[in-house]
Amino acid sequence: MSTFELADRTLEVKMAPSAAREDALQNHLLAGVSPEELARLLPNLQPVTLTLGHVLYESGEKMDYVYFPTTSIVSLLYIMENGSTAEIGVVGNDGLVGIAIFMGGNTTPNRAVVQSAGIAFKMKSALMKDEFTRGGRFHNLCLRYTQALITQISQTAVCNRLHSVDQQLCRWLLLSHDRLPSNRLIMTQDLIANMLGVRREGITHAAKRLQKAGYIKYVRGDMTILNRKGLEAEVCECYQVVRSEYDRLFPQHSLGAGANPKHPH
Repeated sequence: MSTFELADRTLEVKMAPSAAREDALQNHLLAGVSPEELARLLPNLQPVTLTLGHVLYESGEKMDYVYFPTTSIVSLLYIMENGSTAEIGVVGNDGLVGIAIFMGGNTTPNRAVVQSAGIAFKMKSALMKDEFTRGGRFHNLCLRYTQALITQISQTAVCNRLHSVDQQLCRWLLLSHDRLPSNRLIMTQDLIANMLGVRREGITHAAKRLQKAGYIKYVRGDMTILNRKGLEAEVCECYQVVRSEYDRLFPQHSLGAGANPKHPH
C-alpha cells in the first residue's frame, strides 16, 4: 500500500502582510530578488501548510502552482511501472518546486511529495511564468537553482548505484538538515525507504547504527540530528559535490540548520 496521501490537503495560513513578507524571505530564491520583483511577487504568494506525505503533483499532471518552501521539504520521486519509487531530489528553502513551468513544459515525469511538514508559499504557475519572462534577477536565480537541482539529481543517481545504504541515509539526512531551520525531522522509516528506493530493513539497520554512534536519535518517526560532524564523517563524497555546487551558484546564501538567508530588503 502506498504511504503517500493523494488528496489535496494544503491548508491556507493566515498571516499579516509584514509577517508573510518576512516568512517568504526565508526562501533563498525569494530573498535574492530585487525590491521591485519582490513587490510584484508578494501579492501573488499564498502561505500554506504542507502536511507530511501530501502529494503536490503526480507524474504527468498539469502543474497549476509552483511552491517556494520555507520550513517544509518536498521530495521529487520517480515512479516505476510496478509502483516502486526512488527519490531523485529534495527541495527546501533553497529553491522551488515546479521548474518545469519555466523550462518549457507544464508537466513533469516525477511525483512531488512532502517529506517534512511545514510552511511553503504557493503561486499560480501562469503568474510565475509571467515574472520569469520579464528577465531580471528572478529569472537568473531560477536558472541557477535549476542547475543546482540538476547536479543534485545527477549525484543522487550515482549515489544510489554505487554507495551503501548507510552512506545514502547520511547523505539524505544532511541534505534534509541543510534545508530545515531545526535539527528535527518527522519521518517514518517506511517513507525513508520509499524515498531511497531500498528495503525498510536496510533503513532500520542503518538508523540503528547511526543512533548507536550518537549521531541521531530516532523514536517512532521522530528523528533528531545530534552530531552533524559525525554524519559528515560517514557520508560519501556525493553530499559535498551537491553542497559545493550550490555554494558556488549561490555564494550569498548559507545552507544549514538555523542559517538565515541574507537579503538587502
